[in-house]
Amino acid sequence: MTTCGRIRLLTDEHWARLSPCLPRNAGKAGRPFADHRRIIEGIIYRYRTGIPWRDLPREAFGPWQTVWKRHRRWAADGTWDTVLAQLTAQADSIGGIDWTVSVDSTINRAHQHATNTARPEKDTGAVTRRSKSEAPATLCEPEGHAIGRSRGGLTTKIHHAVDGHGRPLAVVVTPGQVHDAQVFPLVLGDIRVPRLGRGRPRTTPDALLADKAYASQQIRADLASRGIRAVIPERADQQANRKRKGRSGGRPRTLDAETYKRRNVVERSFSLLKQWRGLATRYDKLAIVYRSAAVLAAVITWLRS
Repeated sequence: MTTCGRIRLLTDEHWARLSPCLPRNAGKAGRPFADHRRIIEGIIYRYRTGIPWRDLPREAFGPWQTVWKRHRRWAADGTWDTVLAQLTAQADSIGGIDWTVSVDSTINRAHQHATNTARPEKDTGAVTRRSKSEAPATLCEPEGHAIGRSRGGLTTKIHHAVDGHGRPLAVVVTPGQVHDAQVFPLVLGDIRVPRLGRGRPRTTPDALLADKAYASQQIRADLASRGIRAVIPERADQQANRKRKGRSGGRPRTLDAETYKRRNVVERSFSLLKQWRGLATRYDKLAIVYRSAAVLAAVITWLRS
């Protein structure tokens, strides 16, 4: 939809919810921020279409440099993480979050425009959002820019933890070759929904659904220690090992099959995420910039819910 040469990507209702969550301070000294709505719609347009920043329609979004600089600044200072935290806090205050949480990852090919940077031979650096404090920490760019070499070539992984309705609660970015179980503590630690009133943020789901990639003994023990019900199937090699030990192998793992059927919501969240072509293929050199766009996509999902 266009209005007087502008392209509207946010409805008035969505903007009314989003606007109070955005920074109100000025950019440079003596120069206030340009129109937030126009800039944000420019960011959304770029990632939905996958075009280069320089090709943003000037008549719709203004100078591309302004849109890029705002996105780069908010990527580093955790602005979108703050917005996501406020939206999830509002939903939780009215019981709008289903705390049957599902986790998984999706792998995305990195374009040559994102890969012409120096990378160490082994890089497991992940980009997550928060420190242990209430406010998100300033994000630091990992040494290898979260680009790794996997079977698909140079790739990046996006890890999601979503509520029972498929809305992201946590977003972590890693190199493509990093195993899901290795990143699980970061993903679980990234779930942090503040309270609108007094009280600590909620960090503990009622149940956690995951596929066999997360079926390690350590993950099960960590979930049990936090009182989180694990709905994770047992791998075939674990079953064979347990049976080989006989009575000393312990009892078979029980799986709530009905609850496990709900794990498809995380797959659907990735299907929705990859409607944004700039996320389905990584064009950004910096991991913090790429991740902030994934968080922005999560913000839009919460606004539409």
